[in-house]
Amino acid sequence: MIGFPRKRGNPARITYHLSLITPQQATAPYRAPLWLPGGHAQTLYAALAMPRARVTYRRERWDTPDGDFIDLDWVEQDRGLRIEGRGEAPLVALFHGLEGSSRSHYAVALMTAVRRTGWRGVAVHFRGCSGEPNRLPRAYHSGDAQEIEWILRRLRAQNSGAPLFAVGVSLGGNALLKWLGETGASAMTVVDRAAAVSAPVNLMISGDALGTGFNLIYTRNFLMTLKRKALDKHALYPDLFDAARLRAASTLREFDDLVTAPLHGYRNTDDYWTRASSKPGLRDVRVPTLVLNARNDPFLPASALPGAGEVSAAVTLEQPEQGGHVGFVTGPFPGTSWLPQRVLEFFDAQNQLQPPINADGRR
Repeated sequence: MIGFPRKRGNPARITYHLSLITPQQATAPYRAPLWLPGGHAQTLYAALAMPRARVTYRRERWDTPDGDFIDLDWVEQDRGLRIEGRGEAPLVALFHGLEGSSRSHYAVALMTAVRRTGWRGVAVHFRGCSGEPNRLPRAYHSGDAQEIEWILRRLRAQNSGAPLFAVGVSLGGNALLKWLGETGASAMTVVDRAAAVSAPVNLMISGDALGTGFNLIYTRNFLMTLKRKALDKHALYPDLFDAARLRAASTLREFDDLVTAPLHGYRNTDDYWTRASSKPGLRDVRVPTLVLNARNDPFLPASALPGAGEVSAAVTLEQPEQGGHVGFVTGPFPGTSWLPQRVLEFFDAQNQLQPPINADGRR
């Protein structure tokens, strides 16, 4: 096929911008529309300006093993729909990105597609991201594999008769990959397939990239809510950190050094970004997993992306030249998201995705 050569001895697939469609991929490889050039434009337009569908969620609250809580937003298929020749509808669990939620553009797009397919979906909120502060001093972080673990195992226990698929976006993607690498073959008893979209698999390089140039626009946006939440926690727990230093923080490195790292068991930012990065564990992933990163993602330089020799045979790498950070806008203006169809297609291993049929037998 057209593209970059694969290293011999490693059957992991890596698909670049010019690659032909693989047998498992019916959706065309991603190509950005001519009217939306560049990684920053593709990132910002998808997040701020692209039209969004409306999705209705049913909220459920779970108590955590350590006495806190998380909120989950559920999307369920219409009672009048059924999937021909299938049992209980598959469940897609989404883990959002930094300061994201079930209302993030990618969550709305994916959950809308899940519902239209006749599957079920759940957007899992990390602690403090559902619109209500969590109870404990700790929040969430990029390497939170233990949090991913108990959530997915509970979802599996409650949905034992249906396929369970997990998708993580950005920070959620790194945390999901971290869990998949740490648990190896045992993860195969929990999830059937997984996908990570725009995951910053090398947190050191990603974090430093977000601390310079135009990327500081993204950092300031993150820090607006991160600092507000942290100061609210400081009001309840005054000994957590130095509030004056927090107010002065202008980069994610400074915030993580003061708040994220010490609250979650890391010595400092360098220790956190090193130990929480998922890239070293990709060789140990055993669940079939799609790792999708645009090579023009402003959050992670292409040089930091994993190569075929750095992942297990269970990992499918797709690295289109364009797409930005969780952008992947396609089609004529005003555009739609390419992500949902690609992710759901990967989850449906036999490529049998088709529109659900109504109770009267019509599609």
